[in-house]
Amino acid sequence: MKVYLIGAGPGDPGLLTLKGKEILERADVVVYDFLANDAFLAYAKPDAEIIYVGKKGGDHTLSQDGINRLIIEKAKEGKVVARLKGGDPYMFGRGGEEAEELLDAGVPFEEVPGVTSAIAGPAYAGIPLTHRSYASSVSFITGHENPDKPDSAHNWQALAAGTSTLVFFMGMKNLPDISRKLIAAGMSPDKPAALVRWGTTPRHRSLVATIATLPEEAVKHGFSNPSLIVVGDVVRLRDRLNWFEHKPLLGKGVVVTRAREQASGLAAALRELGADVIQFPTIDIHPLDDYAPVHEAIRALDTYDWVVFTSVNGVKHFWNQLAALGLDSRALGGRKVAAIGPATADALRDKGIAPDFIPEKYVAEGVVEGMLARGMGGKRVLLPRALEAREVLPEELRKAGATVDVLPVYVTVPSAARRDDVLARMEAGEVHYVTFGSSSTVENFFSLVPADTVKAHPEVKLACIGPVTKKTLEGFGFTCHIQPDDYTIPALVDELTRVLPEL
Repeated sequence: MKVYLIGAGPGDPGLLTLKGKEILERADVVVYDFLANDAFLAYAKPDAEIIYVGKKGGDHTLSQDGINRLIIEKAKEGKVVARLKGGDPYMFGRGGEEAEELLDAGVPFEEVPGVTSAIAGPAYAGIPLTHRSYASSVSFITGHENPDKPDSAHNWQALAAGTSTLVFFMGMKNLPDISRKLIAAGMSPDKPAALVRWGTTPRHRSLVATIATLPEEAVKHGFSNPSLIVVGDVVRLRDRLNWFEHKPLLGKGVVVTRAREQASGLAAALRELGADVIQFPTIDIHPLDDYAPVHEAIRALDTYDWVVFTSVNGVKHFWNQLAALGLDSRALGGRKVAAIGPATADALRDKGIAPDFIPEKYVAEGVVEGMLARGMGGKRVLLPRALEAREVLPEELRKAGATVDVLPVYVTVPSAARRDDVLARMEAGEVHYVTFGSSSTVENFFSLVPADTVKAHPEVKLACIGPVTKKTLEGFGFTCHIQPDDYTIPALVDELTRVLPEL
């Protein structure tokens, strides 16, 4: 029984601490709020209970008292509870109150500090809170005071004159009042000031003005919560040091339709470029119900001349069954091994196998062309793959005189887990690209998302990894806007970045 109050950081998934990640991986219950990036839920173990208790602009899924009761109740069931809070739990996050409630209830706890948005958000906007030439002190202030109160908790004269940099949390509603009180307390109306909204996330935006003009500029440019207010001469550095806002895909919503097991590389590459990655795995990868045929084929490996892998998943599930039989990569000794592309080749290298053949074009037709050039007459070929896949490769090899045994090692099934989220974000204008990594992702996407819905949003551009996927997309009546010359994930990401100014 234990509760961990974990700071989830300001929104960039990379800013979660290693300790926070380790606790999430073993927690029985994960309780998270509105400002905690739900990408972190991928770290939770499969059977963990996930509970959302978000609070946003007066819309409270659960009151603070209700949250306190919930985490105490779950802990007293003997569970390890991860209470995931945006930023740092003790920085205007009511973490101290939750800790006191836990102690009063006799529940042990630990606080895991997080990167606070007050530092990270301005840093991503190019605003260091301290600088030898501009600022030697910082004040963190709640902006959530009631302006009608006769007395303020703040000493406005001290704030206006005594601190180099001021950072206000949750102050957008009171921004005009904050501006007026600082100026009335002696601050120059020309003091540089900035807003940082959704700092460190793909929705990040910043705005620079003066403390006098900031309220008007905020309205003009549509700034609202969650935004930080930064006041001080360090704001002058924003234009020079701003690095995050120059990322080429910043703010662009990109739907990734690959299976979750395959999506991590593409998602990470897109996030590095600033994209708002919307994971929509249209297929799930499942093991087979019966692996007896696979075991039989493995025991007969010495009868094959070639083993051909057409996906990373094929490598993964084939090796799982090698291990189940107490075998390893040595079982392929003497066999020639082919990989359909560089990702599959890398998966084989991770297993200690250097592929004998990788085609120049990473599609089944490329494998066929290369293998035929190597002479396939009379050869025996084993093809570990999905239960359902294109038949081009086995059919063409058979025509060339090879004996081909297709060996299903996993099955793909449609997945609709994020359908409603994708539809809602498309309607809200937050989807700019949809990426397809295979024909099956195209087929499954349009089995879940009506074609007419996509056609109603011509601003959404469609990207395909290669010509086979492109042809499948065209069969649904759509134009493929983006397709790289090399049929790889890195090439697809590069092409997205290259064509951005043209779309």
